[in-house]
Amino acid sequence: MREPTVITPELIAQHGITPEEYQQIQAILGRDPNFTELGIFSVMWSEHCSYKSSRVYLAQLPTRGDCILQGPGENAGVVDIGDGLAIVFKMESHNHPSFIEPFQGAATGVGGIIRDIFTMGARPIALLDPLRFGPLTKGKSRYLLGGVVGGIAAYGNAVGVPTVGGELCVSETYAGNPLVNVFCLGIAPKDRIFLARASGEGNPVMFVGAKTGRDGIHGATMASETFDEGSEERRPTVQVGDPFKEKLLIEACLELMGTDALVGIQDMGAAGLTCSSCEMASRGGTGIEIDLARVPRRETGMIPYEVMLSESQERMLLVVRRGTERLVMDIFHKWDLDAVIVGRVTGDGLLRVKDGERVVAEIPAVALAEEGPVYHRPVRRPAYLTETEQAELSGLSLPEKLDQVLLDLLGSPNIASKQPVWQQYDHMLFCNTVVEPGSDAAVLRVQGTRKGLALAADGNGRYTYLDPYEGGKLAVAEAARNVVCAGARPLAITNCLNFGNPERPEIMWQFAEAVRGMGDACRALQTPVTGGNVSFYNETLGTAIFPTPIVGMVGLLDDIAHATTPWFKAEGDVVFLLGETREELGGSEYLKVVHGLEVGRPPALDLARERAVQQVCLEAIRAGGVSSAHDCADGGLAVALAECCMTTAKAWLGATLTLPGEMRPDALLFGESASRIVVSVRPDWGESVRAMARRHGVPCVELGMVGGDHLMLRGQGLSLRLSVEAIHWAWSTGLSRVLI
Repeated sequence: MREPTVITPELIAQHGITPEEYQQIQAILGRDPNFTELGIFSVMWSEHCSYKSSRVYLAQLPTRGDCILQGPGENAGVVDIGDGLAIVFKMESHNHPSFIEPFQGAATGVGGIIRDIFTMGARPIALLDPLRFGPLTKGKSRYLLGGVVGGIAAYGNAVGVPTVGGELCVSETYAGNPLVNVFCLGIAPKDRIFLARASGEGNPVMFVGAKTGRDGIHGATMASETFDEGSEERRPTVQVGDPFKEKLLIEACLELMGTDALVGIQDMGAAGLTCSSCEMASRGGTGIEIDLARVPRRETGMIPYEVMLSESQERMLLVVRRGTERLVMDIFHKWDLDAVIVGRVTGDGLLRVKDGERVVAEIPAVALAEEGPVYHRPVRRPAYLTETEQAELSGLSLPEKLDQVLLDLLGSPNIASKQPVWQQYDHMLFCNTVVEPGSDAAVLRVQGTRKGLALAADGNGRYTYLDPYEGGKLAVAEAARNVVCAGARPLAITNCLNFGNPERPEIMWQFAEAVRGMGDACRALQTPVTGGNVSFYNETLGTAIFPTPIVGMVGLLDDIAHATTPWFKAEGDVVFLLGETREELGGSEYLKVVHGLEVGRPPALDLARERAVQQVCLEAIRAGGVSSAHDCADGGLAVALAECCMTTAKAWLGATLTLPGEMRPDALLFGESASRIVVSVRPDWGESVRAMARRHGVPCVELGMVGGDHLMLRGQGLSLRLSVEAIHWAWSTGLSRVLI
């Protein structure tokens, strides 16, 4: 690349900087920027890095709680779990790179989120991968799925962090814009948490890890643009990862953190060396001076612009105490990694970039990290909602064979077993995994204690499309319900908010309403937000995805013996439904699969009732009488009960059950009313569960008994009888049949 000497309006526009933003840059500098400075501002003030459209709404989310040690603003959130331990977790997106180059896009997404965790001083122990694709009957979506899953497996398995759960949802809305969100969790001593701050004037700044190349340049700005017909030609903006190098980097950083040498540390993720240097200086109230001539490179002829904006993987920036430089170098050299002093902490608040003796950029660090533009963009309620809300569902024709409908739903990609995906992941690394993928939540033991952690990811783009406020609430509520069904008390969330172009008022309204709903749910369920990610511009040729907030929820089991799974355990156990079924078909999987409709209102969510249902379930599990617990969600009560009949060990058990309620049979079976949990308990525990439910004001209905090899469902106007073998075949082969 040749460095332009004149900054033209065309060059400014190519960097995604508006005329008004350029004037702001001129005011900050007191002059025109040079080419390197223009590139630095373009990435730091991009939507991806600055959150300039979302910041005003994210400030409304609850971020404090008794157990919160670190909320938003650092590489990851930190939560106290007792016994001197803390969990560190976060979720990020790699949507745009994964569309352009699915294998490396997904792989480097895994690598980046892992670095966010060990940067804080935690050893990464688990990954979740919420994924969204277009219909898998189409070649492009199948190609993207194969590449993404392959990239996640290749990187996660090789680096040694197990992928223990996630989601796979399929819809036409994601055909031109798949979503690849990745969650990572680690554990650290709570008194050994490290922050991304540069302090101590004169302290050395060190570059460690892999060498710098030209891959990933302008990755942050590419993630702040919509797709067009030429987007797939942008493969050079996608980084290339090396999981084996990352494994060495993990061990070297954790070893260094066992000394007193480290002052601050940050991953070179989005915007690379630019982001890590200016953010560390800004947080520390200091400046940083860097000499690019010292930065290890794997390509020749790189100009300062390229070195500062490269997003090459497996690199970290450290601030260490003066006098410890040799110790730091020895540790990283032992792990066959570069460790080079590239600069120093200064007291003038500037990010000063030199190339040898030549100063190539000089910008106030806080202006880059904290003083970018903040937009209060116009909002407008989308016109389509008038039509979708008024859709008349009472006149829908009732299918003749409801038993076949149940099998069709169980075999649909959004409900069917995801084993063809997760069997490619090593989910048993460290031997911490107590409950494997396929349950409501993954459960991990906390080594050295009796405790466990439950992890779940959830979000429903269709719900949020039909009512963004309710969709935001429901994402938090279902994620919490999932960890409760695993026997855990919900602690906190991280999130990944996937939306279209925020410059469109309808998209901005969807975002504002979804965040408002998430905030209300988090306050009601006492699950503060520790951080997360906003991914805008998820649209192609002007067509946006459904607004899709994904929630990553972490819960704590005080005793790992309370870990609970959805599957029936013993003949004679009694099945109860906690919560109430209402005639709610809007936004349901049934409505889409059987009638081809995505209309109506999503299920109404009473947050007080939701909290009460979760409390009853958790209290019953802790008391020791619950054999199984399962959340009712996609596909409704009939699907939930069918799923309870199956285990991965093929120890199938049927049940004979009567469903309460006076409504349409399809709504009774397949409506997705919120705040419902199916539990099975020992026969002598029935009255105890009823008493707990009465105390919390929760509807509790005995449905019937576990036993036999058939699932029999009766109710007003319906009678279904299906063998568990038929149920299992439909569910276990549904996804693989689509992929053949």
